[in-house]
Parts: sequence; structure tokens; C-alpha cells
Amino acid sequence: MDLDMSIAAMSVSMHQMQASQDMGVAVLKMAMETAETGTEDLLAELAVDPNLGTMVDIQA
Repeated sequence: MDLDMSIAAMSVSMHQMQASQDMGVAVLKMAMETAETGTEDLLAELAVDPNLGTMVDIQA
């Protein structure tokens, strides 16, 4: 009976660790997606007129 209980306890523990790892991976994926979206938004805001600065008037 003791061996059955320890196998059951080990199984429960392994499933809890797997669930914890799966949740951690899901949180990291969400963080990566959020960072990617934030970066894209920031780059879009920084985009300026491509012709800006191509012609400069200089007087001596």
C-alpha cells in the first residue's frame, strides 16, 4: 500500500510541475507578443516623412 501511495504522490507532483511549466511558457509567450506589438507601435510612431532631410539649403 505504501508503494502505491508514493507512486500516486509522484504522479500528482509530476503533473503539478508540468502544469506550472505550461503556465510559465504561456505567460512568456504573452509577454513576447506584447513586447512585439509595443515595438511595432513604437516604430510606427517614429516613422517620419522619408523625404525629410534629403534637401538642405545652406547659405554661406
